[in-house]
Amino acid sequence: MTRASIGLTDELQTYILEHSTPLDVVDLGLIEETSRLGSAASMQVAPEQALLIRLLVAATGTRQALEIGTFTGLSSLAIARALPPDGRLLCCDINREWTAIAESAWEAAGVADRIELRLGPAIDTLRQLPEAPIFDFAFLDADKGMYPEYREEIIIRLNRGGLFLADNVLWRGDVVAAAEDDPDVTGLRRFNQEMAEDDRLVTVMLPVGDGLTIARRV
Repeated sequence: MTRASIGLTDELQTYILEHSTPLDVVDLGLIEETSRLGSAASMQVAPEQALLIRLLVAATGTRQALEIGTFTGLSSLAIARALPPDGRLLCCDINREWTAIAESAWEAAGVADRIELRLGPAIDTLRQLPEAPIFDFAFLDADKGMYPEYREEIIIRLNRGGLFLADNVLWRGDVVAAAEDDPDVTGLRRFNQEMAEDDRLVTVMLPVGDGLTIARRV
């Protein structure tokens, strides 16, 4: 079984996926190829998370989307497939090897023309964009210690009514473990607190994947 949402048994995840819109051959092939990366495969979003992302992008009528942290592309595939034909997704990552896998999946799914991949530090890529609302949807799944810095750069570029999703906000439950104080955990705690207190957002944290925050720009 591939990565599941936090607290799910394999049996329950199988039941959930059997009662959701099925993944197609491109999704399944990408999950299988990613599994061969060994421990790094744990960075892939859960299948049920990808399905939720696709539903939200479609439901909000997103035309311009942003992804920070692409890995092998399951989440970007979900976003791009839900965009209209003239919609666009900007993907930011630093790893050429892993994003090459993503590019192959985008081609196989027929959505490569909707996606622009920019390789390099994502914070630099963000800061090179206009400081104006340009995105309807943003998904953050990158280096956790940098989440607070990414947060503000994303919000100022998010249209009113746009959605901001952030993955791994529970970090295997370490965010509530007092003894845990590494930079990933402290960065996530700060991010989570700031998201909850930001009056520009309506925010909910859900136990989907490794913890998924969904916020709407008001």
